[in-house]
Amino acid sequence: MRVNINVSATDYDKSSKEIVKVLSGLEEMVHEKDGFTVTDSEFAFGWHFYVVSVRSDLVQKLADQMGSDFSKLKGKGNEKKFLSWMTQKMEKTSLRVKFAIKEEMESSKYGIF
Repeated sequence: MRVNINVSATDYDKSSKEIVKVLSGLEEMVHEKDGFTVTDSEFAFGWHFYVVSVRSDLVQKLADQMGSDFSKLKGKGNEKKFLSWMTQKMEKTSLRVKFAIKEEMESSKYGIF
């Protein structure tokens, strides 16, 4: 199982490098390797759109390691809490980046796909 995250960013090179840096740090923290992938981007409307795919066990190990701090993150379920964690990490940079769970974006709830 994987958590697939749609990423929207104004600068693909800088944002993808920062995401790789954050997720590599996560892998180091939980002693894992090859836990994520980042796709190439598609450019439209001044934004770069791409997908970051993270193994679910990596997210679970982060949750286990953070304990109650992970539980306090905004969102229902580990996927949403992981998005909140990623958002917090990216807010420390000056990059414009937005995250969404890929499967939710593709659902009829949004009515755009």
